[in-house]
Amino acid sequence: MPQERAARTSLSATQLTVWENKRNKGFNTTDVPLEFCLLQGELAELFEAWKYDQPNIAEELADVAIYLLGLAQMMGIDLEQAVSAKILKNSRRQYERRGKGLAKISPDTAPLTLVRSIEQQRLF
Repeated sequence: MPQERAARTSLSATQLTVWENKRNKGFNTTDVPLEFCLLQGELAELFEAWKYDQPNIAEELADVAIYLLGLAQMMGIDLEQAVSAKILKNSRRQYERRGKGLAKISPDTAPLTLVRSIEQQRLF
């Protein structure tokens, strides 16, 4: 029998589901600085799972997403809309290779800025 897949929903709908769960379970819904700290803690757990090749990487990544969605709702931001706008903005940017990275040439930024490649940024 094929595995059942969870119904796919929009990011906006998922954000509201996360928010309802936070409210129903009595989790933080007002303290933005605390939510940033909790998100940072989840991100650290994700990094540790990745660094030590633990089997729970997907679950830790989901935790980060859940905290991020909750934080967006707390701040009144539709994250789906913000992500879509940012993807569009990034698609319009132009890049060219220069030196040890990529030079971003974009009308929405001031002078040329150097963006290091992912391979060069990786520390571990």
